[in-house]
Amino acid sequence: MNYTILPHTDLKVSEICLGTMTFGNQNTEAEAHSQLDYAIERGINFIDTAEMYPIGGNEHIFGSTERFIGSWINKIGKSKREELIVATKIAGPNRGLGYIRQPLDFSKKSIHEAVDLSLKNLQTDYIDLYQMHWPERVMNMFGKRGVSEIDNQWNENIFEVLMVFDGLIKEGKIKHIGVSNENPWGVMKFLSESEKHNLPRIATIQNPFSLLNRLFEVGLSEICMREKVGLLAYSPLGFGFITGKHLNGIVPNSRLDLFPQFTRYTNENCYKATRLYQELANDSGMTLTEMAIAFVYQQQFVTSTIIGATTMSQLEENINAFSTVLSDAVLNEINKIQELVPNPAP
Repeated sequence: MNYTILPHTDLKVSEICLGTMTFGNQNTEAEAHSQLDYAIERGINFIDTAEMYPIGGNEHIFGSTERFIGSWINKIGKSKREELIVATKIAGPNRGLGYIRQPLDFSKKSIHEAVDLSLKNLQTDYIDLYQMHWPERVMNMFGKRGVSEIDNQWNENIFEVLMVFDGLIKEGKIKHIGVSNENPWGVMKFLSESEKHNLPRIATIQNPFSLLNRLFEVGLSEICMREKVGLLAYSPLGFGFITGKHLNGIVPNSRLDLFPQFTRYTNENCYKATRLYQELANDSGMTLTEMAIAFVYQQQFVTSTIIGATTMSQLEENINAFSTVLSDAVLNEINKIQELVPNPAP
């Protein structure tokens, strides 16, 4: 296992991060514990979750992902906990999630409530990396290619948010902070406010990055490399679509079958691009899963790649894919496909 340091922190993390959003819906508590045990055996020390998980959640299973991780942390003991880097997130405004809290915002009250509940659910005294799951303002994310209007309803409050996090860090409840599903303006605003007022600096950004979504390379990659903000790349396999298993139809009981509302990876161009990538992988003597994951983790702006699975065999395959190294010839062919079908899953 390879390890790296999260920028501007002392946190040493594995370059593979275990994503957990299936725990509590697609995976039972026992299955979650088995995945966690196996990941640790393979050298993974970085675990990512969120207060809103599991995916496809509702008020009845809300928080169960963190609770399953918490029962596992309690089982392994305090000394083992100190060897882990645990990351979670606060949910921002989003329709259909009103059962989490009212209002869903980044006010001092909401942040404190969210942190305290996550600490309780995770059965830990501190959170290593605390992230804002998406911005408070309306912006282009989750399948939107462009911004049609600026959110004039939102009052810019990044200084106030950083002040709240500063207090929580001083209390010892969280160690470092990050953003997620952000754009270049948001990242630079957080950085400038922290520098101007000597407040906590965002260490990471958790955004999608895959063969079907390389938008991070436009704007954000340069910012993150120059400003030393680490990308935690999520959905390297696009909800499993980039494994190629759905090319002849959505597989029953798969994530895309269970949650048809998530249409990011199922448009016509996603099928077209994935077929081309599948052919390239076959011609290059590797599986599409191996090629897709290798493409992500080989990018110099990627700090850690988040993988998630519903079965142990999938988890093993995903971890094993990190031993694949793509040649310049394969990378050139990947770029040709990207030029032909650019970013079909924004």
